[in-house]
Amino acid sequence: MKNSDLIIDELKGIIKAKGMKYTEQRAIILQILVQCDDHLNAEDIHTIIQEKHPDQNVGIATIYRTLNFLEEVQLVTSLSFGKDGKRYESKEDDHHDHLICTKCGEIVEFLDEQIEQRQEKIALKNGFKITDHSMQIYGICQSCQNK
Repeated sequence: MKNSDLIIDELKGIIKAKGMKYTEQRAIILQILVQCDDHLNAEDIHTIIQEKHPDQNVGIATIYRTLNFLEEVQLVTSLSFGKDGKRYESKEDDHHDHLICTKCGEIVEFLDEQIEQRQEKIALKNGFKITDHSMQIYGICQSCQNK
C-alpha cells in the first residue's frame, strides 16, 4: 500500500491538472479510505469525519461528490450494493477480488492465482489485453447460513 502522503500528492496533482481547487475535505475523505481496512459507504465516512475531524464542516452531499470524483480519477474503487448503495476502498491496495454476502453485507477479500491465470488465458483466447478487472461473487456468508 502506498504512503498516505504520496496518495495525497497524487490527488493534488490530479486536481491541479484539472484546474480544480484543492480542499482539505477531499484529502480527508481520501485519507480515511487509504487508512481503513474496511469497505466504507458515504455515511460511514461522514461518521468518521464527525468523530475524528469535528472542526471540518463536511456535509454528506460533499462526501458523495468527492467519492464520485475520486472514483472517476481512479484513486478509489467501489462495490455496488444495488439499492443499498456503494462501498468504497482505496485503489492503492494490492489487487484482490471480493465475496459479498447479500444478507449482511460482509465483504471478504481474496486473491486466487489460478483465477487470475484463467482470466489471462480467456482474454488472450478472445484477443483482449486486460487493463483492469474486478470480480465480485455474491452469496450468503457462513454466519447468515447458520441463522
